[in-house]
Amino acid sequence: MSDEETKTLTRPAADRATVPAPPAAAQPAWLGPVLIVGIVLAALNLRPAITSLGALFEETRTGLGMSGAVAGLITSVPALCFAVFGVTAPRLSRRFGPVAVVCAGMAAVAAGLLIRPFTDGAAGFLAASALSLAGIALTNVLLPVIVKRYFPDRVGTMTGLYSMALAAGTSLAAAATVPLTDALGGSWRTGLLMWAALALIAVLLWLPISRAARRADRAQAAAVGSGAGAGAAVRTDAGPRVARSRTAWALACYFGLQATGAYITMGWLPQIFRDAGVSASTAGVLLAVTMVMGVPLAFVIPGLAGRMRNQGAIAVALGVFGLTGYLGLYFAPAAGAWAWALLLGVSNCAFPLVITMIGLRAKSPAGVVRLSAFAQSTGYLISIPGPLVIGTLYQHSGGWDLPLALMAGLLVPQIALGVLAGRDRTIEDECGMRD
Repeated sequence: MSDEETKTLTRPAADRATVPAPPAAAQPAWLGPVLIVGIVLAALNLRPAITSLGALFEETRTGLGMSGAVAGLITSVPALCFAVFGVTAPRLSRRFGPVAVVCAGMAAVAAGLLIRPFTDGAAGFLAASALSLAGIALTNVLLPVIVKRYFPDRVGTMTGLYSMALAAGTSLAAAATVPLTDALGGSWRTGLLMWAALALIAVLLWLPISRAARRADRAQAAAVGSGAGAGAAVRTDAGPRVARSRTAWALACYFGLQATGAYITMGWLPQIFRDAGVSASTAGVLLAVTMVMGVPLAFVIPGLAGRMRNQGAIAVALGVFGLTGYLGLYFAPAAGAWAWALLLGVSNCAFPLVITMIGLRAKSPAGVVRLSAFAQSTGYLISIPGPLVIGTLYQHSGGWDLPLALMAGLLVPQIALGVLAGRDRTIEDECGMRD
């Protein structure tokens, strides 16, 4: 047996059966390196539309005269948009190709960010925000597909790279929006508008990437042959029926529970610390620490997960970090505040893990696009009630004991689902599809 055959047999199932990307000969030499930069830029733009608004939410709400109900609606819109628009990604990808859809998604992000600072009312602001969030939703779903298609042997590394960029964009917008707004004159409109520049840069880079990818697909189709043969080479609609797969459901529910924990942490962690006697400024820094933990770990975890046959052990470890953090908040929130913030920051890195598992649990780009859309859309729907339930429990119980017990309790099924989703199998195998 040759060395290459040995390597093939020792890879995880998802890598052994990976459908190869388009032949390198059909692609310009510059496409691969530039696509890496494009993926990083796209990932950087996946959260500033949300976290920059969070930093200036009170000023925006006052400036537009929003009622409390409308303000509450806006805070719930991101997860809803991610679920609703993410479902459309597979169909759009089949029609136009994943690269072209991501390019259009970046254009939607930029357009929404350009429009919303100039709106005069809550309705217009909400519509412009939804436009940006629609672009983010499509890109959320299709980045794993692009990684699987163009970097099939580096799924873990590339997922880690864009997960790190996503975490960096999240932290950067949260930390820098207010200081930059003050430096630019103090207007919340300027503070929100400036993030459109980052999205426009991404659009300018993705335009030539999209054109080159489309030409490469046509060249590949011509090389394979005409008629049905060519169509089979580039079609992405022959994927499995993911709703029949237990692994797909495990991934979707795991995604939903980790997103629930992340949104609860971002929305309520500073208040937990403040109620324990920590100053407002320190509570904000503690939240920043929790978020920044995702930057290095978002690169390390996918690379580690991609080298493992079974990723369940990582899911267990992340869950244990979260349980320890919540127990610390329950018994000594102020005394160990920095430790609990660090532990919860590690636990929130379940996001890059589940994105990596999406790429590993399907054999082909067609399978990945369907699994990514299903897991993310279903998961974001699951996550919507979490922050609202925690807020209700906090309001009616008058403290954090009951909410913290629920937060810790949710980690138990999250760990179990992570173990199920991490098993070395693919959705095509579960659905009885042949290679």
